[in-house]
Amino acid sequence: MLGVLLLGVLALAGLGLLVPADPWPSGSQCVESECFALFHGPTTFANASQVCERLRGHLMTVRSSVAAEVISLLLSGDGGAGPNLWIGLQRQQGCGDPGPLGALRGFQWVTGDNHTSYSRWARPDSDGDGAPPCGPLCVTVSAAGMGPGDPAWEAQPCDSEAAGFLCELHFEASCRPLLVEAVGHRISVAYSTPFGARGGDFQALPVGSSAAVAVLGLQLRCAALPGTAEGRWGREAPGAWDCTVEKGGCEHECHWSEGTPRCVCPHQAKLQADGRSCVAPAGPSCDSLCAHFCVPDPTAPGSYTCMCATGYKLADDQHSCEDVDDCAQVPSVCQQRCVNTDGGFTCLCDEGFEMVDGECVELMDPCYGSDCEYQCQPLGQDTYKCICAEGFRPKPEAPHLCELFCNETECPADCDPNAPQICYCPEGFILDEGSMCVDIDECDQGHCGSHECHNLLGTYECVCGPGSPLEGQVSQDCDNIQLSRDKQSLEKKEEAIREEEGSGEDFTSSVPGPTLSAPPTGPSHSVVLIGTSVSTLSLVVALLALLCHLRKKRIAAREEMEYKCASPDKSVALQKF
Repeated sequence: MLGVLLLGVLALAGLGLLVPADPWPSGSQCVESECFALFHGPTTFANASQVCERLRGHLMTVRSSVAAEVISLLLSGDGGAGPNLWIGLQRQQGCGDPGPLGALRGFQWVTGDNHTSYSRWARPDSDGDGAPPCGPLCVTVSAAGMGPGDPAWEAQPCDSEAAGFLCELHFEASCRPLLVEAVGHRISVAYSTPFGARGGDFQALPVGSSAAVAVLGLQLRCAALPGTAEGRWGREAPGAWDCTVEKGGCEHECHWSEGTPRCVCPHQAKLQADGRSCVAPAGPSCDSLCAHFCVPDPTAPGSYTCMCATGYKLADDQHSCEDVDDCAQVPSVCQQRCVNTDGGFTCLCDEGFEMVDGECVELMDPCYGSDCEYQCQPLGQDTYKCICAEGFRPKPEAPHLCELFCNETECPADCDPNAPQICYCPEGFILDEGSMCVDIDECDQGHCGSHECHNLLGTYECVCGPGSPLEGQVSQDCDNIQLSRDKQSLEKKEEAIREEEGSGEDFTSSVPGPTLSAPPTGPSHSVVLIGTSVSTLSLVVALLALLCHLRKKRIAAREEMEYKCASPDKSVALQKF
């Protein structure tokens, strides 16, 4: 590349044109096939960009914190770094609000895009001192006046001069520094890169770089084969050089013979014309020698190893492959039964088991995992049917769901087809005329007492009124309903008892007879009053007990005649048990 540049310079000079000399980088860093160079000297953005392009690169793009760290390393190793250096970030002519334009504030890289995961503006709200309102702007990077952290960015007019610039260069491949074996004295190496960087300390050197070992009079060059990313050090002159430097350039081994370095190849391999490379003798291809796979040995040309596919093993001849009996392995590869196949095996299950996710599991109840809403009834080893609770039946369109088969005030009863005289009704309905189910009107039976009553299909609801602890609420028990009924029954019973007791009296005269003696006075009168009260109270308690017993018998008799469901709404689907 340097030769091309020199030819271009000579050609322009022959035409009588003045070609400005490109500056030499004052610092550089290379990472694999990418290099970054720091150049000093006052220059505009356009001139700096032209220099980088002549070196087959462009002004540096800082898209990540890694690139920012490279800049920090270049600046830390250069004591003469100016206050600002051009990087490859610019904004064209035109006005606009840079606020919502992302991390780059409307700027673009010299590569024509604005992709980045990093930005570090020194003054995010300013376009730079002295910058024209709508003029083109370019970006410099500087560590001057900044605290800890990466160098900061600042927008500048593109035609102003910065103290230097940073170039980014890409190469197809790179070489590592020369490998020098330890000797009695230190051997220094001087490197030179295609973009002009020189020195003895590089992490990587791009193709086209040269290495000079002055003490040995050795000059080497980094080159790479097309399509490869790793280069090798070499020279045009054939034969080995000093064995202490890069093993004399030998592909296999470097030996000294009568004080002269010489390359040696493995057995049956031949030395090439360059005196450093080896080639294996012509013969059958590696793949034709092995039954399945052939793996050449890179350290010994002509050597190889045969390998077999999974399920096979290498035969005694080390070239052919034979099947492995997987079923003979211990422990067994299968849970129950194993059938060996060519290159593999098949697992089977015993009778009464089935394969589930590679394991043999015992056949389960066919109802396991069923979606029956109420209950599942097995019909064999692998079939079942869904059944419903009394008063419900499977839906014709969805047999796994249940529906109330009597959802009207009157509907046909569920009769046994084998015994038509035996019929059933859902709860809350009563069988009428032999085969019809009729809804029971609980309101007519006074279930809500004095409160508002709503009859529903198969049930009822009460709207509790004044005097109830549940006033304004809907319930089937407004608290004192049962006590009111007991009180009414008690009053009716007392009236009946009074009538029975009165029918045995003899009312011959309604005029009271004369009083034979004066009523007692003092303590005797009080005792009589207490005795009378105790007798009356005992009678009332006895009557209450009798009425309570009669009430229980009456309720039990009525419950036997009613078909009642406590649920306020039978149309709700049954839940699974």
